[in-house]
This record gives sequence, C-alpha cells and structure tokens, in this order.
Amino acid sequence: MAQPEKKSGLLRKSSGSKKVFKEKVVLMYDEIFKTEDPVQNNVRFWEELFLLKVNLEYLEAKLESLVGDQLMQMKDNINSLFHHCVLTLREDHQIRVVNALQTLCGLLRGVHQKNMPNTGFDIINILMGFDNAEEEMKSLMVSLDSLLCGDGSLSLKGLCLKLLLCLITVTGNISQNTILEYIMINSIFEAIIQILSTPQIQQHLGYDAVVLLALLVNYRKYESANPYIVKLSILDDEMALNGTGLVLSRTLCEYNRHYKSKEEEAQGGIFSTITNIVGNMFIGEAEEKLSPRTNESLLLALYEAVHLNRNFIAVLAHSHPEMEPATPPQSPSSPNTPTNSQLDGNLPTSDALVSTELPLDPNTQTSNLLITFLKYCSIVMQDTKDEHRLNSAKLCLIILTCIAEDQYANSFLHDDNMTFRVHLHRMPMRHRKKVVDKNVPSRPLACAVLDLMVEFMMTHMMKDFPMELYLRCVAIVQKLICYQKKCRVRLHYTWQELWAALISVLKFLLSHETVLLGKHNIFPLALQVVNLFNMFITYGDTFLPTPGSYDELYYEIIRMHQAFDNLYSMVLRHSTNNGQWKDPASKVTQALVNIRAIVNHFNPKIESFAAVNHISQLSEEQVLSVVRCNYDTLTLKLQDSLDHYERYTEQPREASFFTQLVRSISADVRRTLSLGTLSQEVLLKEFSTIA
Repeated sequence: MAQPEKKSGLLRKSSGSKKVFKEKVVLMYDEIFKTEDPVQNNVRFWEELFLLKVNLEYLEAKLESLVGDQLMQMKDNINSLFHHCVLTLREDHQIRVVNALQTLCGLLRGVHQKNMPNTGFDIINILMGFDNAEEEMKSLMVSLDSLLCGDGSLSLKGLCLKLLLCLITVTGNISQNTILEYIMINSIFEAIIQILSTPQIQQHLGYDAVVLLALLVNYRKYESANPYIVKLSILDDEMALNGTGLVLSRTLCEYNRHYKSKEEEAQGGIFSTITNIVGNMFIGEAEEKLSPRTNESLLLALYEAVHLNRNFIAVLAHSHPEMEPATPPQSPSSPNTPTNSQLDGNLPTSDALVSTELPLDPNTQTSNLLITFLKYCSIVMQDTKDEHRLNSAKLCLIILTCIAEDQYANSFLHDDNMTFRVHLHRMPMRHRKKVVDKNVPSRPLACAVLDLMVEFMMTHMMKDFPMELYLRCVAIVQKLICYQKKCRVRLHYTWQELWAALISVLKFLLSHETVLLGKHNIFPLALQVVNLFNMFITYGDTFLPTPGSYDELYYEIIRMHQAFDNLYSMVLRHSTNNGQWKDPASKVTQALVNIRAIVNHFNPKIESFAAVNHISQLSEEQVLSVVRCNYDTLTLKLQDSLDHYERYTEQPREASFFTQLVRSISADVRRTLSLGTLSQEVLLKEFSTIA
C-alpha cells in the first residue's frame, strides 16, 4: 500500500484515492477565514488552536489568496485571532506562548503581503481594529517585554526578538510602518539592554538584539523625537556597552575568519597554479568570489553606537587576546546555527558564535573591536563595483570618520603605549603580488588607519571612479593630522607612502580629466590633497617625527614637481575660461601657492649645484643637502584654516543614504525571517515535558 503523503497541511490517503484529510490546525484556520465567528461552533476554539502546531505556510498562503474586499470581510475574525494571540502570551504554558508568537509572525506577514493601498492605518484596522489598537499593542509590548526579561528559555526569547524584527520590517520603508508608533510609546529599550548585559543570553541573542535596536533608532529619525535615539545616546551601562561590543566583534571576526580561510584555500589549490601561469589575469574575479556578502545591518548597528554614544568609543579600545572564533555545535537552544551557505550570505544568525574562553598567555597578540573592524574594512573596501559593496565601503568610511573626529578615540589611536600588529588585507593587483606581511611591526592604531586609507587610494583609481569614497579617505587623514598638530603627537609613520598615494591621485585626476569631469567635480578632491601637503609644509615641524622627515617632504615635492606643475596648468585653464568649474578651480590655484614657491625656489639651486659640480644626475642625499642649505631664503605664505575641518553631520547630507540603507537592511531581515527561521521543531522538543 502506498504511504500517506503530507503536503501543505493536507494528508492524502493514497495516489489513487480522492478523499483528502486536512490537519486539524488547517481546518481551524479555514474556520477563521469565514465570516462567521468560529466560537459559534466550538466554544473552546481559541484554547484548542494554540495547542496545535502552527502551519505558517498555510496561514500566510491563505491570507495571500484573499482578493478584493475579502480581507475586510474577515476583519472581525482576524482581529479576534490577533487578540487571542496577545492574550495567550500572558499564559504560563510555554508551548501555547510559542504558538501564539509564531501565529503573530505569520499574521503580520500575511496581512502586509496584501500591499494595502494605505499602508499603515488600514493594516492596523485589519489586524486589531482602530478602537482596540492602542490597548492591544500595549498589551503585546508588555508581554514581549516580560518574556524578554523573564526566566524563559533562550529559544522563547529568540522568538520574541524574531517577532519584533518581523513587525518592524514588514514594510519596505520602516518609517511608513505606523505600528512602530506603538513600539515608540511602549519602549522595549530596557529589555534589549538586559539581553546585551547578560553574557549567557547575549552570546546567543545579541546579534538580533543589536540589529533590532539599530532599526528602531532609524524609525522616523529625521521627522520626530525617537526615544530609542535619546536612550542610546545617554546609555552608560558598562555591561550593556561591552556586550554590544562583543556582539559586533564576534560577528566581524567571523566574517574575517571566513574570508581568510577561503583565501588560504584558494591560494593553496589550483587557483595558485593558474594565476602563476597566466599572470594574475583572473585575480579580480577570484577575489570577488572569496569575499562573502557584507553585513550592512551589523555596520549600521556599529555606526549608531559610535555616532550616538560617546561612551561606546571606549569599548573600541578594550583589549583582549586575539582569538579565532569557532562556530558552535548545534544544540537544542541554538536552532539557527549557521551553515556554510548562511556564511556566504547574511553573516551571521543570532547564535553564530559563542564566547570562547580567552587564553591568559601574556605573549599572545592582543586585539580589540577597532582592530577587528579595520581588518573587516580592508576586505569590504577592496571591491566597490556593485551598489551593495559600495554602500558598505561608504558606511565603513563614515564610521572611521566619526572615530577620527573623536578626541578620546584619537588619544588611544595615537598612544605609544597601546601598540598592535594589525594585518590588513591587501587587494591583489596586476602590478604587485599579494603578499601577507607576517612581520608587521607593533604600532599605534593610527598607523593602521593611515595604512588602510593609503591602500584604498592606491587601489581604486579606475574607470568608475568612487569620488565620494576618495573624499572621505582624504578627510579621515586630515582629521588625524589635525589631532597630531593640535596635540604635538609625533607619529612614527612612513609618511612617504601617504605622500606617494596623494600624488598618484593627483596624477590620475589629471590623466583622466575629461572623462572624470563628465561625471564629477574633481576640484574638491584636488583641493583636499593639495591642502594636506600644505598642512605638512606649514605645520610639519609640530608633528613629523624627525627633522629629516621635513627634508624628505620637500624632496618628494621637488621630485614630483611635474605633477604639481600640470595640476596648476589645468586649474589655471579652468579658472580663467569663465566655465562652470571657474570657482572650484580658482580655490585649487590659490592653494598651490606654497608648493609652487618650493618648486620654483629649490629647482634652480639644485640645477646650479649640479652644473657647478658637473653632475648629470644628483643622488637623493645631494638633493637633500641643497634643500637643507636653502631653507632660510625660502618665503612661504601663511594659509588660514588648514587645521580646521567640517565635522560630520548625518542630517541633511547623508539622510537619503541612510534611508535607502535601512530599506535594504529591512529587506534582508525580512528575507532572513523565512518559514525555516520561525520553525518550532526545536522549541517543541524543548517544551515537550510541558505539553
């Protein structure tokens, strides 16, 4: 005899039989989607419903199948279903609570999939009714707060977070989700903070908690007072801040580890042989496959913490021994342990990592959240070809901008007593081999930030030029140098690498002037680069490590004078032809005055020295000796405001970027909250003794 086949809530006796049996829960759903009150035929209807295993697939499909005014005709029963779900959350019977939570998830998604023309108020009316909405949502939020803060299982708390994420992300634009007004009024901020403050819970649920908080912070943030913004900005709970830092660090660390393992696997296999033969012809394509999809939701959470909360800056510098995170084995309390396919997508789920006991060996290399983030940036910023990666790179640079502007952050970035070995990833390019330097010196973290900026500038001079990212990179360098000048910090850094990168950017702008001007205003970037050189010329004696460094700066300007001469000719041409670029080009012309004075002062003296000594080509040391002997006769013009910069503000300049970013994150979260994510198989096993 053929075995019964179960499919979508239907139980078929055999392939030849016409009689079809339905699960009891499906029959009860069918009763709800009638115009009559289901209680008329069964007074214990609602009590029985929440004892049955939820069939989310059937429930959502049923809601989606309704057409025209059918949904409105079912409104009273849907209101009743929502009401009894909320009532059930108050019960002690955990299986009933789990079923109610899952039913709410399906109900929310199913109703929102109807794309009601007046998204918001109509949705509220269908789900709970206008008259009852305030009371129902207050009851729901009180119950969720109680469950999140109570002694229930991790799985139950995790399902509460999933419901909240589902509730927030059912609309494409969360600011149009009027239900969130009730979450603003009935705050769950303290419940989120308790999760992040409790190590055992934070290990498993911290990821969902920080993503939830980041989304709540972005609800109508430019339109009205958002209590989550206020509370996050004044949060000074050390346990909660450290817990947030641990969640961010673990997730970023897992991304870095995953990339590194793929990189090593590729280099050790046939990939290595092929690239040796063909001369790195396919290295760009191979590198793109190495890097998994970036995690915008995590970056948004890190950004909000850094941008809003001054106390969080200290968390960036909390040192701990460097460790390789391990993916935990699957357990009853961890139903969402990530698979390899998940690691290639949205990294990671809420329980992707557990804390490993840190070794106490004093010789172990130390790390912190900022180091982990810099390594992450060095991976993410390699590829900016598609919009998703471009947005991730931009957000990384915005976060670094906020850090570079903070006084306390700069104090530990430049502290000689806080040195680290930071192994940044370098993008493979045809003119250089990808070499991982295992002998990276231990240096202040400001050196690693500068290395990252130099690396980006040298590796993204391409046809589709990321102008905005270059402006941010140069601005970050400027902010660090302003701090060094102000506090007279002499950072032992190889400044020649930065100077070479800046000059390379100028040469690229010049060689692609026509093409670039068709897409961008290139003059603000040119001005930023020139003014960085002016910073070194005017204030270099206050922050360059040695007098010899100042000599090397002049040597580099003189050696590459052709680039500055060509830049001057180009901006002079645009500033005198009354075209659209006249004003921005004129600013660059004025900024070049000291660089041209240096070139015009020293070049004749160097040529004279070579002629007198009958030398066809001077050595570097001979040029430096001429420079040292002729400083006294050099006249420079004092330029104003070189050590001042415009501080970062999100509104209004970045408002549209974050609006679109939150839309993208909301869509990702909505996709992640699949039927599988909300499955209760593990939950039922956990609560089987209570049934």
